[in-house]
Amino acid sequence: MTAVDSADVLLGLLGTGPSHGYDLKHGYDRLFGGGRLLAFGQVYATLARLLRHGLVELLGDEAGEGPDRKRYAITAAGRDRVTQWLFRPDVPSPVLQSNLFAKTVVALLLGDDADRLLDVQRAEHLGRMRALTAQKHGADLATVLACDHALFHIEADLRWIDLTSARLTELRQEVAR
Repeated sequence: MTAVDSADVLLGLLGTGPSHGYDLKHGYDRLFGGGRLLAFGQVYATLARLLRHGLVELLGDEAGEGPDRKRYAITAAGRDRVTQWLFRPDVPSPVLQSNLFAKTVVALLLGDDADRLLDVQRAEHLGRMRALTAQKHGADLATVLACDHALFHIEADLRWIDLTSARLTELRQEVAR
């Protein structure tokens, strides 16, 4: 699973029209936050970097209730970058071994209870599935789809846990060699 590239998302949000950092942060959080909100500092640092690279331009400062607010717009180079980002496929995880796989093998090497390890992880995954399923109730479609994406990944992990549990004896023998 690929993490969200907040710089490209912010650039994409700017593609809908000029905006302030404050509004971009709230738009990001509303659509993509999902429990991991973007910090204001990260938004402004990203905007400064995008400005430096010519992907956004500063339209000027506007007086507000607090300090002046800078208004940003996407440039043609920024639009090109968003298009490249949109149509560059995300590569499925290139690593074959996950942390859970490593823990399972190390548990077997140490003579620890790998079954217990997998049971603990299964319980954690099921708890996360329950939380995501509850989050879907009454949520907007974007949240439902984000939860479904996470749920499908958890289901794949659970299938792996079940398969590995069924093959622990064989794996234990292979690791012991």
